[in-house]
Order: sequence, then C-alpha cells, then structure tokens
Amino acid sequence: MTDRVAVIGAGPCGLSQLRAFEQAKSKGAKIPEIVCYEKQSDWGGLWNYTWRSGTDEYGEPVHSSMYRYLWSNGPKECLEFADYTFDDHFKQPIPSFPPREVLYDYIVGRAKAAGIRPWIKFNTAVRLVTYDKNTGKFSVTVEHLPDRKVSTETFDWVVVATGHFSVPNVPYFPGIETFPGRVMHAHDFRSADEFKGKDLLIVGASYSAEDIGLQCYKYGAKSVTMCWRTQPMGFKWPQSMEERPLLTKVEGRTVHFKDGSSKDVDAIILCTGYQHHFPFLTDDLKLRTHNRMHPPHLYKGIMWIDNPKLMYLGMQDQFYTFSMFDAQAWYARDVILGRIKIPSREEMLKDDAAWVKREEALKNAFEKIDFQGDYVRELCAAIDYPKFDIDMTIAEFKQWEHDKQHSILGYRDKAFKSPCTGTMAPLHHTPWLEAMDDSMRAFLAVKQAAAE
Repeated sequence: MTDRVAVIGAGPCGLSQLRAFEQAKSKGAKIPEIVCYEKQSDWGGLWNYTWRSGTDEYGEPVHSSMYRYLWSNGPKECLEFADYTFDDHFKQPIPSFPPREVLYDYIVGRAKAAGIRPWIKFNTAVRLVTYDKNTGKFSVTVEHLPDRKVSTETFDWVVVATGHFSVPNVPYFPGIETFPGRVMHAHDFRSADEFKGKDLLIVGASYSAEDIGLQCYKYGAKSVTMCWRTQPMGFKWPQSMEERPLLTKVEGRTVHFKDGSSKDVDAIILCTGYQHHFPFLTDDLKLRTHNRMHPPHLYKGIMWIDNPKLMYLGMQDQFYTFSMFDAQAWYARDVILGRIKIPSREEMLKDDAAWVKREEALKNAFEKIDFQGDYVRELCAAIDYPKFDIDMTIAEFKQWEHDKQHSILGYRDKAFKSPCTGTMAPLHHTPWLEAMDDSMRAFLAVKQAAAE
C-alpha cells in the first residue's frame, strides 16, 4: 500500500514540501500520496494578504500578518529558490528589495509552474492530529469550512508547515485598558495610512517594530517612538523617530517609560512577537518553544525526536527563509522516500544538543547568519537541491546588516548579486522612501534615470 503524507499549510513551507515531492516525481521517483490542508481560500500563507483582521468569514482566526505596504526587508537574492530563480519567473533582472505583491507573485509562480495545486484542499482547517503507536499511523481530523463537514483520514507521515508568525504574543501594561486611542498587535496592522499625522508608540525592538515604524514614518506619522526591553535597535533614526526603554504604564494618553520619561501618544502598536501554537496537535506531538535559531527537540531542525514521522518546517528564527524552507522540505522528502536513514534516538539527541549548545553561544547577528548558513549547508549536502553559492549568501546577509547600520532609510536602495544565477540586480528606479506606489506594475516599470 502506498504511504500517505499530510502537509498542514500551503504557505511558503508547505509549497516547498509539495514542490520537493513534485521534483522527485518528475525525475521518475515513486512518491507517496500527498494531501495538503490549507485553512485559507488560496495559497501563499502569510503572503496571502487580506484586509481582514481578527477573524475571517468563517470565524477562524485570520492567519496572515501581512500589511499593505510591506517591502522585503532583506535582499531577495538571499531567499531565492535555486530551482526557480527570479530570472526564471520575471524574465528580466529586478531590484533587490521587492514589495509584497512582487514576492507573492514569485512564490505562487513556482507553485503554478510545478502543477501542485490539485494536492491542496483549500478552506480546510485541521482540527486534530493523533498518533496510534499500535498501527504506526496518524489520524488527521479536518473541517471543510464552507459546509462545516468534518472528516478523518489516516496518514503515515505528517508535515507541519503552519508557520509561527500568526498567533500574537500580547503582553499587558498597567493602564493600557483605559488608553483612549487605538491599541493593536502587529498581527492586525494593515495600513500605515491610518497613522498619518499621529504620534505613535511601538512596543518592541525587532524586525516588525523596525519595519512598521519605518512604514508609518514613510506615510506621514507625526512621530514614532519605539521602546525596548532588552536592548535598543540602535539605528540612525530620522528626527521624528526615537527609541526609549520599555513602557511601564499608561495614564490616559500619556505613556511612561522605564527611564522615567513620558510622552503623549495617539496610538499603540504591540510588536511583541508571536507564539508557536499548534492547537490541533496532541501534547505528545506538540513543539513547545519560543522564537530561536534552533528549536530544541527537532532533529536537523525538522523531525520531532519523540516521533520522527512527524516533521516541522520553518520553525526557526529566520535570516534565511525560502531557501531554508526548500532545504528542509527536500530533506524531509528524502527521509520519507527512504533516501536518508533516521538515526537512533540517542544519535538524534546528541546532534540536537550540539546545535542547541552552539546556538546558545551566539553573540550577535553576524554569528547568527553564519550559524544558519552552516545549517542550510549541512542540509543541502545531503539532498539533490540545486547548488547555489551559500558563501555569497552569507556575505550578502552581512553586507545587508552593515547597510542598515549605515542608513536605515536607504538600505533598500542597494543592489545585490544572485547566488543562484550571478545576475546583478538593477537599482530601483525610485528610492524606497519616495516609492509610495508599491504595486507590481509600478515596481517593474522601467524608468530612465534623471541623469540620462
């Protein structure tokens, strides 16, 4: 009997997994039956932008944390699919920092070209996954949302590809319940236009705080104050942006900070991170971790050590995204196909402990880039994923970090070379700060430089 594989989620990780199996099939391999369950009505995961927040039309929590004016905050060259490059998709070189619509088009472009849509059951939420040790099989119970039909099927393998940037971590600050303005988590942020002319407080000091703060500055916020718990981001902010120590309490419109200072603000956005949340998994299958470079108890960052027939994709804190998801998906596929042998539990625990120990010694972003580069390199050495220049990727990530330190407003105006094709990206026709139209049409338009 043919093995069956359930893939939960059709975002970038899930699509990588489907593409990995499709690639093996196209090369003549016999593959298992694949069923992918996707709660949303279309593929793309977080990149499937919606105006909705809170709950969707079926009363389900909205998955996407995507906002309207998002542009890539890292060079596209560092996340490129080696088997489907930007040159393959757009048929022309494009700048290094595309907006949301362009990246979405690229992600789904590969999925369309691979013909994997028939494997996906849309509008289908996974409600429960259990494992029977006697049969060695998983039971997956799902609900088809439009008609509320519930069904259960059995599988030999389960791949969890639901991501970990959709369930907000929402802390409490004394007095925030009586704040007279808007309070939201970054998960529900949709458009910077809402904060034009307003004094904005952002709680947080990581990527979402940085980028949402910049978005609101770009679209006309009067001021943006960001507050940090552990350490400030420390960039050279423009005059109307600043960082202060953590928020301690709220009194009316006045927010108070740990250093004793205060400020009146009109709105508060909590950029306070996300939770790894798997309500559909029984406790014996559930990954429990915070956001880190190597979540413990996952062999090779993928296989649940207590039951390696359960796999998780993309659960790491990320510098690498799409290319790392591909490496994980190809590795998971080869384990399922029997090409890679799962070692003993003792060996898995030893390997896991070594990665955790190395991670805990990391001191800065540059060491984290090396760490994740080595992780991707190790996975790629064991699989037939197309070769790309990982050393170049690492160097470009580090250059990007330097560029941000030099100019937090101008780093997106730089250009990088593809580690997959060697293509040098052109400079965008409009500086990011002045590019108010973020449509794919506007981004890809060819304009002559003023000096020509």
